[in-house]
Amino acid sequence: MVLATDGNIASHISVTGSIAKYGSGRQIPINRLLRAALVTLHETEGYPGQGPVIRSERGAAMMPGAIVNWFSATYRSMGLTGCSSHSGRRTFITRAARLLPKTGGSLRDVQELAGHRAITTTERYIQGDRDAQHKLIRLI
Repeated sequence: MVLATDGNIASHISVTGSIAKYGSGRQIPINRLLRAALVTLHETEGYPGQGPVIRSERGAAMMPGAIVNWFSATYRSMGLTGCSSHSGRRTFITRAARLLPKTGGSLRDVQELAGHRAITTTERYIQGDRDAQHKLIRLI
C-alpha cells in the first residue's frame, strides 16, 4: 500500500477500508525521510515489490501479535517502561496536534490521519504539556 500505480513508491500510504478498523480507509502522506528509505529499499532489494515491507524472519508478513511482541521487546531492550505498540500512535497524534498552528490545519486533519470516526477519540490521544500550559498562562 506504499506503491503508486506505476510500481514506484507513492507519496502516501493507502489504507483501504477492507483492512482499516471500522472500514475507515484513508490516505496518509509519507514523511520525506520514510519515503527516501522506502525508495532505497525498493531500489536495492526489490522491496516492496509484491508483499509486505515489514517481514518476519522467515520472509512472510508479520502477524499483528508478532508486531506487538516486537515493539514490547524493543522498548524493554531500550529500558523504556509503560510503552506499548500503541505508543507511537499516541506520540504521532499528540505531536501532530501541537504542530497544527504551523500548518494552518485543524484538529479535523489529525482526526482524518488517525482514521478516527469521532473527534472525541482523537482528543483522548492528545497528551497535555504542563510547560506549555505555564507559558500560556504567562501570556494571558
